[in-house]
Amino acid sequence: MSALAGRRAFVTGANTGIGQAVAVDLAAAGAEVLCAGRSAMDETLAAIAAAGGQGHAVPADLGTMAEARAAFEGAEAAHGPVDVLVNNAGIIRRADAVDMTEADWDAVLDVNLKAAFFLAQSFARSRLRAGGEGAVVNVASLLSFQGGIRVAGYTASKSGLAGLTRVLANEWAPHGITVNAVAPGYVETNNTAALRDDPERREAILARIPMGRWARPADIAGAVTFLAGPGARYVTGVTLPVDGGWLAR
Repeated sequence: MSALAGRRAFVTGANTGIGQAVAVDLAAAGAEVLCAGRSAMDETLAAIAAAGGQGHAVPADLGTMAEARAAFEGAEAAHGPVDVLVNNAGIIRRADAVDMTEADWDAVLDVNLKAAFFLAQSFARSRLRAGGEGAVVNVASLLSFQGGIRVAGYTASKSGLAGLTRVLANEWAPHGITVNAVAPGYVETNNTAALRDDPERREAILARIPMGRWARPADIAGAVTFLAGPGARYVTGVTLPVDGGWLAR
């Protein structure tokens, strides 16, 4: 039997990149996947179907808390209780700290941290009504551990997400709800396009990665599926680096 057979997962930002890979991997492990985000999910749903899984699109603007909560609650009403929440949706705004605008700061914190908390809250309320048990997996970052440059809002949000992972793990562990995070290294996604398009930055980053390559979204997805599944039932409060050895260097 597949590890997540009979489970239902809600994945944010599932239209592309890490979120898409996570949705497909969870589906391949047997979960029914509710794919949430602003963009079309056609490609993701086709990949889920090709993997023999079942998925549904859930339109949602995760920068608006009322809409994020309504999307989760509507998805449960339409498809049934959610067993796994993956807070993957994230945006980045690059600027020197002295130039960052309040609007960019707020946009990043709203999507990356505030929405993650309120979706986790909605998820936990639902699981507690059902008697407990479930898994939250947050997608953090190497910048949950390091500072980076020119990404003040992003670093603040991802550092906050690691802290949020720990506090929610403490509160919800007695109810059988695990809360963990993965911290991807440098991944080939839209968010890193600017870095990969800069030859000097791209090569400097590559030289620091012991495994000698940038991550692919599927590399991150496997870790998420593990933390969402029965093999991690006694793992909680962890932020797991998936970085090709970056932090070990």
